[in-house]
Amino acid sequence: MTAELSIGSSAPDFTLPRDGGGTVSLSQFLGQKVVLYFYPKDDTSGCTVEAIDFTALKDAFEKAGTVVIGLSPDSVASHDKFCRKHALGVILAADEDKTALAAYGVWTEKSMYGRKYMGVERTTVLVDATGKIARIWPKVKVKGHAEEVLEAARSLG
Repeated sequence: MTAELSIGSSAPDFTLPRDGGGTVSLSQFLGQKVVLYFYPKDDTSGCTVEAIDFTALKDAFEKAGTVVIGLSPDSVASHDKFCRKHALGVILAADEDKTALAAYGVWTEKSMYGRKYMGVERTTVLVDATGKIARIWPKVKVKGHAEEVLEAARSLG
């Protein structure tokens, strides 16, 4: 995570193309809590489980006054296919130029089998109704994560 991204700081705004057409901006949800979950790639095993888990809890998040937005560097066409294939019900934002990913410090150098490459570090950020960062989960492990985020959203009141 970048140093300026910390609990209590203002969440960087963004406007990005989204699944189904149109755009989504963080600022359009001022007055509501927002879960931003950053994930590496549509239709891969961990990312699919995470998206399905957030979708399964969509009604509970709505009751808690919380919107869920997934962000990845995939295209809108990829997001649309991913949504159709898995009947996803959360907003998916396409950050192909990686500006929001960089602003949140999740576009980072990774390493696999000794090879270094740039990619998304699976991270979730909970933004409160005033646009401030309330909680950050770096290096997310998918199992049980959506439920933990829901409890945190509920605890914000």
